[in-house]
Amino acid sequence: MEKDLLKIINNYGVIPQLKHFNSEVFEVNEAIIKGEDMKYVGVHTGIPEHCRQHIAEEIADCYVMLEQFRHYYGIGDREILGVMKYKINRQLERMNKNE
Repeated sequence: MEKDLLKIINNYGVIPQLKHFNSEVFEVNEAIIKGEDMKYVGVHTGIPEHCRQHIAEEIADCYVMLEQFRHYYGIGDREILGVMKYKINRQLERMNKNE
């Protein structure tokens, strides 16, 4: 998959793919908002399945774009996971201070 992702980003270029990523982020936001709006419509007590599937599709689109950037810049999983862990812990500490 890495080769394919690099082929895509090298074909279109970083800046055009970054612009495309912006549209994908907008689409995932819209899908989530629609799902949340549908949560309490009618007899639904949760997000309807078609909305959940749409959210999954839009998240996948964002992942594809992020993976292109990650591979393009040679950033490994371990590095990403380390930063994620740090940021999650930092946010939890902030939340604990506000309790």
